Amino acid sequence: MSTRTARSILPGFGLSLGFTVAYLSLIVLLPLMAVFIKSSGMSAAGFWRAVSSPFVVSAYKVSFFASLAAALVNAVFGLIVAWVLTRYSFPGKKLVDALVDIPFALPTAVAGIALTTIYAPTGWIGRWLIPYDIKIAYTEIGVFIALTFIGLPFVVRTLQPVMEELEPELEEASATMGASRFQTLRRVVFPELAPALLTGTAMAFARALGEYGSVVFIGANLPMKTQIVPHVIYEKLEQYDYQGATAIATVMLVASFSLLLLINLLQNWSRRHHKI
Repeated sequence: MSTRTARSILPGFGLSLGFTVAYLSLIVLLPLMAVFIKSSGMSAAGFWRAVSSPFVVSAYKVSFFASLAAALVNAVFGLIVAWVLTRYSFPGKKLVDALVDIPFALPTAVAGIALTTIYAPTGWIGRWLIPYDIKIAYTEIGVFIALTFIGLPFVVRTLQPVMEELEPELEEASATMGASRFQTLRRVVFPELAPALLTGTAMAFARALGEYGSVVFIGANLPMKTQIVPHVIYEKLEQYDYQGATAIATVMLVASFSLLLLINLLQNWSRRHHKI
């Protein structure tokens, strides 16, 4: 009895894989290789001087700490926003859902101007804080707010599909067995959401590390105070210090890749632990 092999109308594995590898090589791999190759032309001492000057170290601290703080805040409030959008019906829900995507669609420079207009000493909110000696624009707080603004959609949009697939019957069964609401959230709901929450938080963190446009305006890029790493790289390029710029970019690239690798390992651990 003969069997027939079904043929797909779409291209097979070989052609699809070849196209995928070629496309990713042109768009992702080659630019990353160019960064490493350019920085490899420096001596070890020159590389270290470029990436460890006081101004660069200060920019590292601002970028990493502000990005981490923004990502953690977005993890908490993004979880709440996603929960409200998936579990409740209320007037204006579609409008709120659309507002989440504004940081995706809005040019970052426009976002920076808008935030500065609000939080500057003469801004809508900033003017009311000046009597209390509270300054937001042109400070580290302004950088944090800008990075929080651009990172929120990554957490919300990563969590929403998972929450929509989470059956409410699981929570109801937990409640009928005598579990409190907090126990249900901790033992039933959160383990299901943890991998997606880690992914969204990591994406928000990585996006914040590379942010430039919005921070330029509200942070003013004051050296040793609010200057971020992308602006340091931009200044190096303006000074035709291409090797110095690529050396700093290499550090950021290695840091981002290490972070994403760590998050993937944590996700795999979370899935295995949950299955057990």
